[in-house]
Amino acid sequence: MTQFHQWYQDLQVERTIQALKKNNFDVRFVPKAAQALEEVMKMIPDGATVGMGGSFTLTQIGFFDAIQKRSVKFLNPYVKGLAPEEGARLRRESLTADVFLSSSNAITEDGKLFNIDATGNRVGAMAFGPKKVILVCGANKIVKDLDMAWEKVQEWTSPMNVKRLNMKTPCLQTGECADCSSPERICNIYTVLAKKPRFTDITIFIVGETLGF
Repeated sequence: MTQFHQWYQDLQVERTIQALKKNNFDVRFVPKAAQALEEVMKMIPDGATVGMGGSFTLTQIGFFDAIQKRSVKFLNPYVKGLAPEEGARLRRESLTADVFLSSSNAITEDGKLFNIDATGNRVGAMAFGPKKVILVCGANKIVKDLDMAWEKVQEWTSPMNVKRLNMKTPCLQTGECADCSSPERICNIYTVLAKKPRFTDITIFIVGETLGF
């Protein structure tokens, strides 16, 4: 990243942090992914039940390796070969976890969280249920407003996630959203957290690196 890109990102991040705080979110900035993982681990007590929503960002920061070394009950519905019924059970159980972790698809400069979800367990848990919600988001997730968030997620994030998950949808072939009716469509639920939900304790870590899509 050039000094000019860094200058722009620093100002954008600061605007976004102040807006998130104004909207009652607890938000913290860390420059590096390794620091984000360290801070996240500090917030997870031994013996806790830990749930998660699908997130490539958590993979990138090394969360999965780190959490499996902790004395916690980790509810991971994304284990390869897991029966669909067991995956659904773990998703439901995660809604009342002590700690729930994920990322957000986009964060607007005026402090809103925009997400598109396939099943709803990720966005449902962000809104209500777990005792503590932790979201880890690269600075690349920041956009100007909800219009740009929509554009980013539909034109970039969703096709990239379809490729990552190898879903059988039209955008796997074209890289472009077709507003499809595929059974494996991942764009079924659209949510905006305009302010911190009343009964949900949310901490957002913004990382000064490119993470996720």
